[in-house]
Amino acid sequence: MITEKLDIMKTIREGIQYGLKNFLPLLLMVVLYLLTIWIPYLNVGTTIGLYKAVIGIGRGETIDPVAIFDKDNFKLIGNFFLLQGFIVVGSFAAAVFMFFPAMVIAIAWGCAVFFLIDKKVSPLKALQLSYDSTFGNKWRIFFTGLICAFIIGLVSGILGAIPKIGPVLSILVALLSAAIMVAVEGVMYNYFSQKADLLIAGNKTKYFDAAATPGAQSKTDSFAEPKASAQPRDYSAYAPKPDAEPAAETASAAGEPAGAAAGDTPAETAPEAPTADEPSPYAPKPDDL
Repeated sequence: MITEKLDIMKTIREGIQYGLKNFLPLLLMVVLYLLTIWIPYLNVGTTIGLYKAVIGIGRGETIDPVAIFDKDNFKLIGNFFLLQGFIVVGSFAAAVFMFFPAMVIAIAWGCAVFFLIDKKVSPLKALQLSYDSTFGNKWRIFFTGLICAFIIGLVSGILGAIPKIGPVLSILVALLSAAIMVAVEGVMYNYFSQKADLLIAGNKTKYFDAAATPGAQSKTDSFAEPKASAQPRDYSAYAPKPDAEPAAETASAAGEPAGAAAGDTPAETAPEAPTADEPSPYAPKPDDL
């Protein structure tokens, strides 16, 4: 388990360095997003694409500005809206107890969309994973955003006070700040992504459904096919023996019990000779002459 807390200044510093190093791709991506955010349905795909870009920044990948228009982004619309619904309802319920609990919940669930996309978990499991991974770092997340906002506001205010070119500089600072904030978000996500991986490795069944867990088999599937180790039952012991069938037929024809076998009866004896008063059964009958 990651024991060290989120380093606020290190996160901001690395985010600024990454943002300046990849300024043009980040700036172009932000501009494309702002230009298309008013288009219905398309803005959902570009929003998901922006989340994917933050994940890529956390991994140190090269940013492709037009990747926010990838058609694969629309495959996640169902779970994305379902997750957003859970977040809105949960935040509203927390707001009933004044503003502070709603803010805590919003920070705790801040990584849920990233985990939905990156870790391939369900919406509810994404909320649980986000809450567990951000545990103990909520204040650090809050102050990271607060310090970034303060620095951006201060720089924008100073440059905006310059006569004539102040408004133009303020716009440039706003665009630059948006690109840097995306980079800071990516660096911060890298920390929580590693923490989430350790949580999943420690208790995979907590964050994945049984059907989605590798190697798991549902109860319905267990009856679909016989087990490989099961052998068909042998009924050959109950089949009649071939050498016993003729004996049984002979015994039945002779009037003996059908169950008697040839080997179970005593040997036959020669017929006794007829007496003098009894005619021989082998003598020819008058009708045969």
